[in-house]
Amino acid sequence: MHITADHWLSTARRCPSPFFNARPAGEISLVVLHNISLPPGRFGGPWIDQLFTGTLAPEGHPYFAEIHGMEVSAHLLIRRDGEVVQYVPFDARAWHAGRSVYRGRENCNDFSVGIELEGCDEQPFEAAQYDRLREVLEALWARYPSARGELTGHSDIAPGRKTDPGPCFDWGRLRDSLGHEFCGESSEDDSGRTGR
Repeated sequence: MHITADHWLSTARRCPSPFFNARPAGEISLVVLHNISLPPGRFGGPWIDQLFTGTLAPEGHPYFAEIHGMEVSAHLLIRRDGEVVQYVPFDARAWHAGRSVYRGRENCNDFSVGIELEGCDEQPFEAAQYDRLREVLEALWARYPSARGELTGHSDIAPGRKTDPGPCFDWGRLRDSLGHEFCGESSEDDSGRTGR
């Protein structure tokens, strides 16, 4: 697994999104973790791809009508079985974080990579997702050294507005698999995670 010259992950399934633009300074210095399930709490199906490509039909589910017309994207999705899907090349600005602040810097989309994990706040993530996430992070940090160790959750850059990746995400497990601690905004909490 590596990042190609045109900023795509070599092993990812490509599903290009129209929802991106240029990074203001071309900087990549943070990775933000999210969770997503469509409809909420359900896994599988084509709906995440459809959301991020602007093709989600509002009549497909009552929740889809609520989010119809949203222009959102992430760089990557890691599905429950470990499949990785890429929507936006890493050198472009995906629209994943919204209003956000990291270490006093606003507009995290400008300088971050957004990774969605197929999941929700109420259910544990799969072992395959942790394995793939570790591989993805290692590839990202090898290609973009300024982002090395800079990892946080959506809830931490948009507190009170977002909760993902949620209480079921095991930050300690991820840290241990990476073999080092990663940075964040505050001191280590009870789970051993840095960055809250």
